[in-house]
Amino acid sequence: MTRTLTALLLLAALAGGAWFLLPEPESEQAPAWSLAKLKTGSISDIVSATGTVNPLNTVLVGSQVSGTIQQLFADFNDQVKQDQLIARIDPAIFEAKRAEAEASLKNAEAARDKAWIDVQNTKREFDRQTDLFRKKLVAESVLDAARFAWQAAQAEHKVKLASVEQSRAALQREQVNLDYTAIYAPIDGVVISRDVDVGQTVAASLQAPTLFTIANDLTRMQVEADVDETFIGKVSDGQAVTFTVFAWPNREFHGSVAQVRLQPTIESGVVRYNCIIHVDNADLALKPGMTATVSIEVAHHDNVFTVPNAALRFVPDLPPEKLDRIRKDLAPGQAILWHEAGGTLMPVTVTTGIIGEKDIEVSGAELAEGMSIAVQTGRQDRKRKRRLSLTLF
Repeated sequence: MTRTLTALLLLAALAGGAWFLLPEPESEQAPAWSLAKLKTGSISDIVSATGTVNPLNTVLVGSQVSGTIQQLFADFNDQVKQDQLIARIDPAIFEAKRAEAEASLKNAEAARDKAWIDVQNTKREFDRQTDLFRKKLVAESVLDAARFAWQAAQAEHKVKLASVEQSRAALQREQVNLDYTAIYAPIDGVVISRDVDVGQTVAASLQAPTLFTIANDLTRMQVEADVDETFIGKVSDGQAVTFTVFAWPNREFHGSVAQVRLQPTIESGVVRYNCIIHVDNADLALKPGMTATVSIEVAHHDNVFTVPNAALRFVPDLPPEKLDRIRKDLAPGQAILWHEAGGTLMPVTVTTGIIGEKDIEVSGAELAEGMSIAVQTGRQDRKRKRRLSLTLF
């Protein structure tokens, strides 16, 4: 009997312990919270984006004629000056074409001179027949024939003059093509790319092939950052920017927004806008093509009240109808903070401002620095919470 009673008591104890340890349903749980101090400080609204570091001015140097690369006078990282010879295409074919055009011009000039002689001869014949006609020594038809021969010679001379101009233009075109076989640097800068080698054939029939890429000045760079359409309305020219690159993980670079381009880019249904950020690169730490993690400061306030973002997420364990009464008079941009004083949580209506990464700006007539504000920290069992919570108003 004693053993049976002991067993029953043991089972009852185990059952009671299990019931005590069982978690209550979700509806019986409430947010856990802690206290934070209302403080005065500075806060910034940051728009984050990624971009690529590029030179401010980059020129693609191409060729307007086709041919074989005969010589290269510049290579990667070389400093070049404007009008410096940096490459040459084999000029042999173009020299031959120029010589052919020059010969055609001489031939056309000779034909022009011969036509002028014919004009002079037919003019003399017309004058002679005119004199004979006045003396009644030749028929009028002979005079007409002489007149027509003179007029035809004049017309032929004009044709030969036009042929000379045409041949001269052809010679000029071949001279230009010959000059194009010498490739000159269009700007002062640094060669950041060389896309051809000696002996390589370039074809310019459809578009000019790129031979070199020259950056004008690597001491001044720009970051081309893609900003999501959700935040682009906050971004404007002149805003301060900080960014980092993988090559210098512990260094923060500074710049400013120079331009917000209006042309959107759409990728996988996401619309982004390109923002140009100018940055000084006097020490040449930034290289073209680096990936930049960009933070654009779109707003900044000093000497304002701030609380952790979690303070606005805290909701005390009150009946829903009571919470609704508290919230019903809230205007757009307003929120409720819960202030702890003397062991009691009291609602305080505030106007929200800049939302930072961890804190949020708040303002209101009832606020004072150092106020204790309830901050949501997680969820815990209601029974435990009751032991730790303060009295609600």
